[in-house]
Amino acid sequence: MNVYVVGVGMTKFIKPGRDGNPDYPEMAAQATRRALRDANIPYSAVQVASIGYVYGDSTCGQRALYEVGMSGIPVYNVNNNCSTGSSALHMVTQLLKGGLYDCALALGFEKMEKGSLNMKFPDRTQPLDKIVLKTMEMGEQSTAPFAPQIFGNAGIEHMKKYGTKPEHFALIAYKNHLHSTRNPYSQFRDKYTLQEIVTSPKIHGPLTKLQCCPTSDGAAAAIVCTEKFLLQHNLQDQAVQILGITMTTDSEKTFTEQSLMNLAGYEMSKRAAQQIYSQTGIKPSQIGVCELHDCFSANELITYEALGLCEEGKAGDFIDKGYNTYGGRVVVNPSGGLISKGHPLGATGLAQCAELCWQLRGMAEERQVPGLQYALQHNIGLGGACIVALYKKYNTKSGRPRKDQTSNPDILEKLEKQQPKL
Repeated sequence: MNVYVVGVGMTKFIKPGRDGNPDYPEMAAQATRRALRDANIPYSAVQVASIGYVYGDSTCGQRALYEVGMSGIPVYNVNNNCSTGSSALHMVTQLLKGGLYDCALALGFEKMEKGSLNMKFPDRTQPLDKIVLKTMEMGEQSTAPFAPQIFGNAGIEHMKKYGTKPEHFALIAYKNHLHSTRNPYSQFRDKYTLQEIVTSPKIHGPLTKLQCCPTSDGAAAAIVCTEKFLLQHNLQDQAVQILGITMTTDSEKTFTEQSLMNLAGYEMSKRAAQQIYSQTGIKPSQIGVCELHDCFSANELITYEALGLCEEGKAGDFIDKGYNTYGGRVVVNPSGGLISKGHPLGATGLAQCAELCWQLRGMAEERQVPGLQYALQHNIGLGGACIVALYKKYNTKSGRPRKDQTSNPDILEKLEKQQPKL
């Protein structure tokens, strides 16, 4: 059974810990209402919800939805580290494909602490203990937090193996910061020179501060439905088909192949991508835009190869030739990616989905990629889970957004002040 995204919405991503920041129910409600508005359906049409967050007590998903409506539908709470949002999307897609429901909500949000991610619950086994210990055993060590050490060491391995230069990682950050200047949802919209990125404080290995994603507050949502539902509600012109979506977890190769890149999820990502290409028959060369999990510039670089966007060992050349941005082979992270847009863990995967749907519908404004046919999503969480999804517009000939639709958050905020809540 085919499954479609017919509405998306998100909040602006903002720096956490500031006085006056909205709490998670408020952020989640705003993203959900925007997705419902985009889909032009009431909340009562939603039959099931999967809600993702990492930092929160049990049933935060229900509490978030109480702000939108209390219709008694099944609500699943999902936590898969940084891939939580796309895990929620994966879940509802499977429920719809199985014929259990016709319309579902995937919602992700996060209200985060300032500073780098830390381990929680010191009185029990940490879920990343094997990855952290193996990284310490194999890779270079520093005083940096565990995440940049894991991904920075993956970058070091790529440099040793293929001759990649530190400048290649910096060029990725330069690109993503430049892309974010066009995205009103981004936490950071500053343009940096390559020199500023290279000389920003060193974190670990080739990584400098401006090559690392920030912690963020934010939320994002998607309305997903069957073809029966979209035809009943006349949503053909805005529907985006999920041609394929797959989730992989760590295999034995994560630990047996003695690869720092595998410890950072390379093999997981490669396996997920291969499954998608096999399922859909689409080739990497056909993809025009990709939202890729660039928690650190090193991860974006190794993931080019994992997703087949370039040959193994050729990421440096791919970057040097500008194949990863406007005018190249595929525009990677037109949103600014995690590095610049921000990374509220539970919201990231659904924010990627929103960006790709806007791109395929021609609604991405200044960052619009022309002539799109296929869009690819990659979202990874250590410990581990990787989701890769492939999207295509349902109505590619005459489909147009409604006149009242917009992806611009500033316009949406004005409309929300003028109109009653759904």
